[in-house]
Amino acid sequence: MTINTSEVVAPASNRVGANADGPRSGDVIVTDNLWKTYEMGDQLVHALRGIDIRIQHNEYVAIMGPSGSGKSTLMNLIGCLDSPSEGRYWLNGHDVSQLNDDEMARIRNKEIGFVFQTFNLLARATALHNVELPLIYNGTPAAERLERAKQILSSVGLAERMNHKPNELSGGQRQRVAIARALVNKPSIILADEPTGNLDSKTSVEIMALFDKLHSDGNTIVLVTHEPDIADYAHRVISIRDGSVEADRPSDRAH
Repeated sequence: MTINTSEVVAPASNRVGANADGPRSGDVIVTDNLWKTYEMGDQLVHALRGIDIRIQHNEYVAIMGPSGSGKSTLMNLIGCLDSPSEGRYWLNGHDVSQLNDDEMARIRNKEIGFVFQTFNLLARATALHNVELPLIYNGTPAAERLERAKQILSSVGLAERMNHKPNELSGGQRQRVAIARALVNKPSIILADEPTGNLDSKTSVEIMALFDKLHSDGNTIVLVTHEPDIADYAHRVISIRDGSVEADRPSDRAH
């Protein structure tokens, strides 16, 4: 939604949201009065408008909304890919709202495992090397990272395919490699952006069954999607519309 600046009342910096007390025991994600505003010429676009959410360890949450709702902007803030214009964000107890780019990159690599719709794998690298990459970035010794990458690939059912390159794998297998890469750093959360968007229905069911297993193993999962049937795999659904939380409810699976 685009609003002329002459009509905008800018968010007040001293406004207190529902989560102003910050993280409590067991919290992984806490946002307090989170805004994201973009300047476009003489206009302001409020992509997020005072988001207050709290997600605890081992929750399985879907963030759902139509195109343009603000869910992708919220995902970028939760994933430490961008900074808010206003408000605060705590990730696993760290206030990351005011960090610089280098500090954000360090937190991101340590605390978040990303799974993308397009897999984002290196085409010329084997599955094993793709999974090793986050460990290379954080300086894990070669022998340890090789062992961890092999263990994680085995855990997602790819023990026999770890020396294959992405073009030698099916779409579902590529997404399993991406999930293994997300897990290898033992992150605080797995952040999955439309993880079945490029998969057929049968493969989508298999990948969502894998997310169920990851959740039952103790992982915190945040799933960003516009598809109700995918959101229903989660145990809690946060609906975003026009940059605000429209609803926050348990899914049918949580009952």
